[in-house]
Amino acid sequence: MTTAMNRIGIAALCMAGALPVCAQDGPRGHWSGAVEVPGHPMAMEVDLDKAANGWIGSVSIPEQNASGIPLDGITVTSGKCTFHIKGAPGDPTFTGTLSADGKTMAGDFAQGPGTIPFKFTRTGDPKVQEAKASPALAKEFLGTWEGTLEGPNLRLVLKMSNDAGGAKAVLISVDQGGSEIPVSAIDQKGSKLTLVVNMVGGRYEAEIDKAGSELNGTWTQGGNGLPLKLKKAATPDKKA
Repeated sequence: MTTAMNRIGIAALCMAGALPVCAQDGPRGHWSGAVEVPGHPMAMEVDLDKAANGWIGSVSIPEQNASGIPLDGITVTSGKCTFHIKGAPGDPTFTGTLSADGKTMAGDFAQGPGTIPFKFTRTGDPKVQEAKASPALAKEFLGTWEGTLEGPNLRLVLKMSNDAGGAKAVLISVDQGGSEIPVSAIDQKGSKLTLVVNMVGGRYEAEIDKAGSELNGTWTQGGNGLPLKLKKAATPDKKA
């Protein structure tokens, strides 16, 4: 009897001791769920992890073929978690509360003036997709490029630059609010350029002309490719 009771006591202590582990982990993990868009829930995969310099995270939206979108502004306080989709129009923000057992997170997703509920379930360990530095671009690619995407006739602006960390670029859809969408990866080999834009599940493959004034290529999104020609914008004259 005593032995059996001791075993039960040990088991109870193990179970009691297991609960704080999730609490200490906070929102760390891989989360699967959806934002409850009316009539059309949008599935999402969120990864949150605690790094040496603070929280890091990324989100994927399978329906939009978008993956590895970086999260920022991640805060965790008393079982509540807030994080933002970095650089997206309308500052998309998740504000959720962890369940007592740490298995679910539910709350509100806000973008611009709208707010809708979300619910995620912890399904495993985090696999945050961190952005990797892109090698510096040749000087003829640097600057501002402008053009119109054939088909939907959307005016686009591409800005490319180099800094100490390598190449940087943003894409601006003038007719869709004008927000700067960060380019996730930049690859230049000779006259050819490839840009990956995870936030919208897009890809641009182009070649620069000999004069260095035009990029001729194809924008691919959702499995569809459309011609996209970009011309280098004139550099404003510097006053003496």
